[in-house]
Amino acid sequence: MVRATRAAFAAILVLSLAACGFDRDIASTPRTDTTTPAPAPSLAGSGSSASAMPTTAKILFLHHSTGEVIWNGGVPAWFTSYNAQHGTRYQITEQAFPKNDPYGWNNYPYDYWNIWVRHAGAKAYQGEPTLEMLATRYDVIVWKHCFPVSNVIPDIGRPNISSSDKRLENYKLQYEALKQKMRSFPNTRFVVWTSSALIKSASNDAEADRSRAFVDWVRGTWDERGDNIYVWDFWQLETGGGRYLAPSNAGGGDSHPNATFAKRVAPAFAQRVVDAIEGRGDL
Repeated sequence: MVRATRAAFAAILVLSLAACGFDRDIASTPRTDTTTPAPAPSLAGSGSSASAMPTTAKILFLHHSTGEVIWNGGVPAWFTSYNAQHGTRYQITEQAFPKNDPYGWNNYPYDYWNIWVRHAGAKAYQGEPTLEMLATRYDVIVWKHCFPVSNVIPDIGRPNISSSDKRLENYKLQYEALKQKMRSFPNTRFVVWTSSALIKSASNDAEADRSRAFVDWVRGTWDERGDNIYVWDFWQLETGGGRYLAPSNAGGGDSHPNATFAKRVAPAFAQRVVDAIEGRGDL
């Protein structure tokens, strides 16, 4: 799959986590009927085997605070403009996931696995929708982690899929199970962000290297061509290829990105979603 569009903020900071996201109600209307889709104006190019989705595709963006910053950088306005210019009617909505109450303010690999794989089914788990619920309402589901995901502690040689410890060995098991779960919904496309980075004062070199190793594994091994999963490389944009959230991209005091950065990368995020919709995700 293609990596981030070229055109293009920890658990140790409890106060910053309190600012993560705003609750939204998930729309209850069903997704667009895909049995007679209208062709999107920009179809897949050479090297892509995916067909275009309906021009009325519904998109759900699941996030906490870092995602909220990028959303506020202009994502809704970008889609309004794109629809007007291309004759599409893409609908994007955002949702804090999972919410602080009753599940808890955690959106790390364990939590997506816990809600979507361990507790899969037609019934919400602790108030949070499963993929069985979401896939009937949305054509595209975008999900990500907030920056404490990058507080990766050392492996201990005992990978445990049901452990919430932030270890690379656990992350990999949880991501592999999530990949198989997402692939079981072939009519839904998923856009997965690479990790949100930490500022240098909130981490250390060894921890940052482990976090970058996870990003590299997601990009180079976990992500595969030809399926319904598309990666957007947010880590690269935040860090510029370094270990940490670049100071010029940070909001100051914690690991949230700043508004200037958000305005710069929001169009790249929105375009990545559209590329997945229109069949260019694997170019």
